[in-house]
Amino acid sequence: MAMPIQNLVSFLGMFVLMGMAWIFSSDRRVVNWRLIFWGVALQMLFAAFIFWMPAGARLFLFVNQGVVKVMDCTTAGSEFLFGLLAVPPGQMSAWGEKSLGFFLAFQALPTIIFFSSLVSILYYIGLMLPLVRMLSSLFTKLLNVSGAESLVAISNIFAGVESALTVKPYLENMTRSELCVVLTTGMATVSSNVLSLYVFSLQSYFPTIAGHLISASLLSCPAAVIMSKLLVPETGVPETLGAEAKLHYERDGSFFEAIINGANSGVKMIVGIAALLMAVLGLVALADLFLSFLGHHINAWGGWGLDWSLKHLCGYLFYPFTYLMGIAPADVSVISRIIGERLILTEVVSYQDLAAALAQKSLRDPRSVVICTYALCGFAHVASMSIFVGGTAALVPGRTRDLTHLALRTLLAATLACLMTACVAGTFFTNNSILFSGG
Repeated sequence: MAMPIQNLVSFLGMFVLMGMAWIFSSDRRVVNWRLIFWGVALQMLFAAFIFWMPAGARLFLFVNQGVVKVMDCTTAGSEFLFGLLAVPPGQMSAWGEKSLGFFLAFQALPTIIFFSSLVSILYYIGLMLPLVRMLSSLFTKLLNVSGAESLVAISNIFAGVESALTVKPYLENMTRSELCVVLTTGMATVSSNVLSLYVFSLQSYFPTIAGHLISASLLSCPAAVIMSKLLVPETGVPETLGAEAKLHYERDGSFFEAIINGANSGVKMIVGIAALLMAVLGLVALADLFLSFLGHHINAWGGWGLDWSLKHLCGYLFYPFTYLMGIAPADVSVISRIIGERLILTEVVSYQDLAAALAQKSLRDPRSVVICTYALCGFAHVASMSIFVGGTAALVPGRTRDLTHLALRTLLAATLACLMTACVAGTFFTNNSILFSGG
């Protein structure tokens, strides 16, 4: 079967991105070819199963519908507390009243509390731990990395920033390369409880968004390990190389304790997200004020017509990467801005802007929407880098210097990993796929 030109561009883009990571490597003489081969193979096999195989497509849609049905339950608590403010746009309340519109704080953020409790319950009843152990064991054997690296990479899908706790006993003796993996996998993936926030924002415009976000989270794990190991290759001997690491987990005392602790974790996450958005958006507005003044004079002097806001400057930076992912040329300007702004404004704002672009019908090719969704599915931004470095340093103060020295490299690795995941999706996705329309 001949590969369409845009799919071919996406396929080649994967290797260009890996080449860029190698160029900036701390030691270009050391390359773990087994890791690259199996990391790419795992992504390709999973994507082929989901996008091309009828059984994979059916599984994908089943998972998507399951997540959507579960999310329908999340509004029960928020509607009880916030009334009409919690009713999603286009829907009616239990009392027959129309929604007042979309409110991030009252509709999307409360879903995090529900999903945090749900994940905590799944850990308590023993469903999560075997899955985490099985997937991390597979990573360890196939990718030829340490058990601790594999464990933290897989844990990130379910636990997010708290995933470093699963390997807490090993952090002190980890090599620099292992620490790079810990930080990169945290920033290149998103946890299951935060996925609900993005699903809520895009579901009305993109019916199969839940399935795609879960797919992106799984694909990003090997991509993050690949990019991390290319940028900071292993030159030492990890304590758990080729062996399984024991998962460090403090089990809740009872079913209801799991609910309470999960809900409390969700509240902390919401407060963190809200505080981060208020601080970052305010600081960006201040920076834009200065840049607009500076840009006005530069444009007048050079005869240019550039937009000097931070989001547009980041958009210019990501122009070539957007082409590399196989985005349709007509959508490159919009998509590059959305992906670029994530670096400064967080993925929450980027997903909101993607939803706005869909509502305004600014994107001409459905393929662009899918690829952008995969590219944004990660905490690869400056604020998250500070959170992960600071959080990990708090667990192992003796490695603070190594962690801070690795910070920018891990941000680059996470960004390249997210773009690589988008390239994988672009390689297999076609516009007639049922995975966009849902049917």
